[in-house]
Amino acid sequence: MSHQDIEQLLDRYLRGETNSGENGVVEKWLAERELDDTDWKLMNLSARKQWTSDLFNDVQATINSNAKGKSPAQPIRIIQWKNVAAIAAVLVVFLLAFLNWPTIKENKHFEFATTARDNQQKRLTLPDGSIVWINSSSELKYPSTFDGKTREVYLTGEAYFDIHHDTFKPFIVHTGKIKTTVLGTAFNINALKDSKNVIITVTRGKVSVADQNHLLGYITPNQQLTYNTESRDQSKVKIDAEKVIAWQGDLFFDNMTFSEVASVLQERFKVKIGFENEQIKNCRFSGTASKGNDLEQILKIVCAFNNASYKQHSDGSIIIYGPGCN
Repeated sequence: MSHQDIEQLLDRYLRGETNSGENGVVEKWLAERELDDTDWKLMNLSARKQWTSDLFNDVQATINSNAKGKSPAQPIRIIQWKNVAAIAAVLVVFLLAFLNWPTIKENKHFEFATTARDNQQKRLTLPDGSIVWINSSSELKYPSTFDGKTREVYLTGEAYFDIHHDTFKPFIVHTGKIKTTVLGTAFNINALKDSKNVIITVTRGKVSVADQNHLLGYITPNQQLTYNTESRDQSKVKIDAEKVIAWQGDLFFDNMTFSEVASVLQERFKVKIGFENEQIKNCRFSGTASKGNDLEQILKIVCAFNNASYKQHSDGSIIIYGPGCN
């Protein structure tokens, strides 16, 4: 591969012309180093050629060293540009992957689909040991083994991922046209069918998020990125990640009004809950509902404490009625 080939590979990535496998390799290293991909664009032609010449020599030395079973040689030249060292790290790995491209296999066959039914969640162990909690009315597609250079799954709905760390095999979650890439971390993705938004929240580690052509950003613990697939607008905010993932753990009600309890239950069980009168909505309740409790069990207890009853309509919605608390 020539120096010109190296330049063209990065330029193709910046133009959104690389395939998913190439993107995965580049974005893994971009995510680790928080590299701004505008640095390469700002270099003039002379700087690019000098840098790629140095890079090419380093790559060849690394390949030769690895072929002899030795540890890669330490860099012996000093790069003068501020962020060129980070770009070099991207392209070294990218070039090595390119040279070995015939051996790379992509996980194109998703043999298993795990679906959580309405009002239920599922816990799943993936072939690499990663743990996934799938929220109700959601589906995760995944292969029987992760044979290729990446670990890829497809999500419809909402799930919480606790990913086994593997430096050389990025974990990628596809939600429509959005791709979330990690090495080993814990995060929540909400991509419900009836919503235009894809919401990614990180509880541990760091992830990169991209659409088909561009890197949208990086997220670290207690950060949340929201991307509208229709308008392409995006925002990143700081939040309490534990509240976001409360759906997959126990529910804690601390002196909450019945109206506040109903809001939590609506989010957890994806059901509409209404009240017959304002008196019931203002009644308060404290208690804990374990992860194994279903909606009926919880409603029976909360209603009993607040002098109320409930009934479910044919469309699945629930109405709370009765005199309520005094």
